[in-house]
Amino acid sequence: MNIVDSSGWLEYFSDSDRASLFAKPVENTNKLLIPVVTLYEVFKKLYSETDENIALTAIAHMQMGQIIDLDQVLSLSAARISSENRIPMADSIIWATVIHYDAVLWTQDSDFQIFAGKNLKYFPK
Repeated sequence: MNIVDSSGWLEYFSDSDRASLFAKPVENTNKLLIPVVTLYEVFKKLYSETDENIALTAIAHMQMGQIIDLDQVLSLSAARISSENRIPMADSIIWATVIHYDAVLWTQDSDFQIFAGKNLKYFPK
């Protein structure tokens, strides 16, 4: 299973020169997990910088994957991860989801470098 963090989704939706780094997991929706916090971050950014229709179109594409809600187990795991590694709440929720589902995270966010290993595909900017 794959998880693409918000930065990867935004590269993909903007069709930037880095979009191809994230195309494989984004387009393979049957193996794609979407932490609900990622929906929030992508919608907020696109809604703020473009318009609601563009933001909703992006969210519709994201919803082709499996949406992972934040439950008690993930919430407590994320709190531990955030506390132990001093990373932001959203990143800790995403990483807790990666661990819980034994998924691979595709990202360009340097906060995740500390988790280098089989569960991380990191593309430095």
